[in-house]
Amino acid sequence: MAKHSDISWKQDHPSTLFSNSVQKAERLLKHAKSHPEEIAIEHTFNQIERAENARLNAEQYGEHLDTVEQNKEYLERIKQQLHEVQEEVKKQ
Repeated sequence: MAKHSDISWKQDHPSTLFSNSVQKAERLLKHAKSHPEEIAIEHTFNQIERAENARLNAEQYGEHLDTVEQNKEYLERIKQQLHEVQEEVKKQ
């Protein structure tokens, strides 16, 4: 039997990693909305970039594409909302 990392094999799956990355981006977006500061926005942008990389890996893996597509759409909404927060910070 193949040895997996210490975390669950499900967490190692590319589509799961993408889902987890999108969830983390969502949490950081909520924080940026409640604390609209440059550092919170920057952290969220960085997480979105990591989620984009995870998306590419998940798409290459080729499984659970319906879930990948849903998360891709959700990530786009997160990006739009983050840009709105960024614009609000610039106005201040």
